[in-house]
Amino acid sequence: MKRVYLDNAATTPLDKAVIAEMTNVMENFYGNPSAIHSLGREVRTLVEKARKTVSSLLNASPSEIFFTSGGTEADNTAIRCGISAYGIKHAITSKIEHHAVEHTLAMLLKDGVIDKLSFVNIDEKGNIDYNHLEELLQNNDRTFVSLMHANNELGTLTDMEKVGDICEKYNAIYHADTVQTMGHYPHDVRKLKAHFIVCAAHKLHGPKGVGFLYVNSNIKIPPMIYGGAQERNMRGGTENVYGIVGLSKALEIAYAEMDEHQTYIQGLKDYLKEQLIAEIPGIGFNGETEAAKSLYTVLNVSFPEMDMADMLLFNLDINGICASGGSACSSGSNIGSHVLNGIKADPNRPSVRFSFSKFTTKEDLDYVLEKVKMVVKQNALA
Repeated sequence: MKRVYLDNAATTPLDKAVIAEMTNVMENFYGNPSAIHSLGREVRTLVEKARKTVSSLLNASPSEIFFTSGGTEADNTAIRCGISAYGIKHAITSKIEHHAVEHTLAMLLKDGVIDKLSFVNIDEKGNIDYNHLEELLQNNDRTFVSLMHANNELGTLTDMEKVGDICEKYNAIYHADTVQTMGHYPHDVRKLKAHFIVCAAHKLHGPKGVGFLYVNSNIKIPPMIYGGAQERNMRGGTENVYGIVGLSKALEIAYAEMDEHQTYIQGLKDYLKEQLIAEIPGIGFNGETEAAKSLYTVLNVSFPEMDMADMLLFNLDINGICASGGSACSSGSNIGSHVLNGIKADPNRPSVRFSFSKFTTKEDLDYVLEKVKMVVKQNALA
């Protein structure tokens, strides 16, 4: 049976060049980067070389890059430590953020660290209401704003420069969850005005368990993890050297091939969308799908009502198709996707997120279309 992987928004396969780079380090560089002897210094050089590579790609200073275990830790550090460092009592986010943001802010509110948590309005496609954001920032003490660059389920993009300008106007601290877009779009931190942006290497053909947090040099925060002087006293614990080297290599490749991959993957997304419209009556899409407004690696498909709707992903899986999805909440017993609930999607229509990478082929999509048509036909309402 053919197997097609269309869950790249969840994680991506490792690039062979990344594997080769990491293997070399695993086999030949085993010293602790904190050690002062020659083997330790060799490994320290690898870590700092990776930091320099990452910072140069983002137009940042190496001192603004801190390696983490991934995007969740990076988000938590930015939010918890940013709010703590400046005694912030009001935070603004949206109801379709990743749980690494949503749950962290909710816990800070519950614990009394912040007094107020506001949610900026969004439309039915997940677009931020920038006027409402500005209203929320008025007549408040310094505020913490956390809004993602691209929604991980919908693909809808937020204008980071516009959010940055608004935050600057009101002296707010701006954290952008860039996990889904790092390596897919250029991020020039000197233009973005974001105080924090984040990365998870496994979203861009790098290894799992490693990422980074960019902290603007104008912001000073305490560590979240104590235990050592690693990462310039900002994150205790021996560095994941193999992962850091793999992250650096993956990001370097992503930037070098970015335009080529965007054109190629956008073409695949457009093709699948057009074919679904042509072949399945009543098909729809969640979030923005226009190229300028949507992350080109994600297409969230809203299928017509059908029998056994909750088995749609399972039926795709048994046909060799790896994707993800969910539904909006139709009752208290069904939690559903908080993102689809947030945009008030129809709870009777099952949704599937197909997400693509540079390794996806048109032949893969033709196979998916064949199987999707079959499953929809088998489960069509009488």
